[in-house]
Amino acid sequence: MTSNRNFLRAALGCAALWLAHVSAMAALPIQHWTQQSGANIYFVESPSIPIVDVQIDFDAGARRDPADKPGLARATADMSSKGIVAANPPGGGAYDAAMDENQISEAWADLGAGFGQGATPDRMSFSLRTLNYPELLPKAAQLAAREIGEPAFPDAIWARERARMTAAIREANTRPGVVAGHAYSAAVYGNHPYGYEATEASLARVTVDDMRQVWKTIQPCRAKVSIVGAVSRAQADALATTLLSRLPAGKCEPLPVVPEVAALTAPVVRDIPFNSAQAQVLIGQPGYKRSDPDYFPLLVGNYSLGGGGFVSRLTQEVREKRGLSYSVYSYFSPGLHAGAFTLGLQTRPDQTAQAVQVAKEVLAKFVAEGPTEAELKAAKDYLIGGFPLLIDSNRKLLENVANIAWNNLPLDYLDTWTQQVERVTVADIKAAFARKLQPERMVTVTLGAAPAAHP
Repeated sequence: MTSNRNFLRAALGCAALWLAHVSAMAALPIQHWTQQSGANIYFVESPSIPIVDVQIDFDAGARRDPADKPGLARATADMSSKGIVAANPPGGGAYDAAMDENQISEAWADLGAGFGQGATPDRMSFSLRTLNYPELLPKAAQLAAREIGEPAFPDAIWARERARMTAAIREANTRPGVVAGHAYSAAVYGNHPYGYEATEASLARVTVDDMRQVWKTIQPCRAKVSIVGAVSRAQADALATTLLSRLPAGKCEPLPVVPEVAALTAPVVRDIPFNSAQAQVLIGQPGYKRSDPDYFPLLVGNYSLGGGGFVSRLTQEVREKRGLSYSVYSYFSPGLHAGAFTLGLQTRPDQTAQAVQVAKEVLAKFVAEGPTEAELKAAKDYLIGGFPLLIDSNRKLLENVANIAWNNLPLDYLDTWTQQVERVTVADIKAAFARKLQPERMVTVTLGAAPAAHP
């Protein structure tokens, strides 16, 4: 199957060039339909290259982790690739027998295809990439269906993986950026699951039975299936059906409601002693949900504030004029709930107080006044000019289609994206930032700052 892998690499290179040409002219049309099972299918037909990319998303991300078991969703996704049970009932296929992790890996290598899984705060995702050859695509779909629908969750492998994850956590907790980030998330999100962090203790409480309970929530009726590739609509529908065929198709009860992130009612300050050459600074608060109508004004405005690198106002004031930091940035992380607005920088320990003060002053002024017309034009020029790069490969296009599917965005979202950016005004940005940010009520985490001098 070496030729399959080599052809796939060559085809991917051609796909990038072709999509760059197409995306410069117009976004590709997205088709959407709902299967009888309740699965929602989002499909872009891309016939020029014989490749199919699929992403399947479920509401089984870390926001559904129990409070005493952070890390469960991630561990469950990881363990789903560590073995599959014998097919029940057998389907007469090549992959009906029980398989361990090595056999699964070898099977994917033989197919010249790839399959992955993972969990974010909001969702658990599965991804498939394969050539659409008649002798390959059905086999890849069958093997992926087995991994999605019939994982084994072997106890011995979980004991090994838990030890590996625990060692990784222990090592990460020696790094100043990780320690500061954990303190920041806890302060911004409070008791909301967005603030949960896996620990050695929480992983010790996770069992394979917990993973099997998570898997019971993964049903076809909850699937968002995004497909980009060289197949017809009928083939895409059949592919989705196969991929979900091993999941239980019982009644789809509503999942428990996850509470919203609570707004901050007062400023929060955390000063963490740490022996580090650079002090870490994180400033922020809960921001907004991805469904918020202020999305585009906040996207454009943040480019001017701290998302635009050397042309951003934070970089000009904190780095260029005062030399307080090599890098300073800001970003929003919207999700199903209000993801954080974050302003971050590193500075010399003895400059921490000054850097915090200047960064907060820049932020407060931006929230009060918005960008200048020149800053707004620069932001629009960059974002609109860079739009083709957002969909210049099958993988990027798939990510965008999956984003549309997951967040229930309009099917013409990609077609109208540049128009949405272009119509943003200074007044829109000023109003949106005033609605979302309260500089006087933010979390401020400093780690490794020099003690304040006393007279």
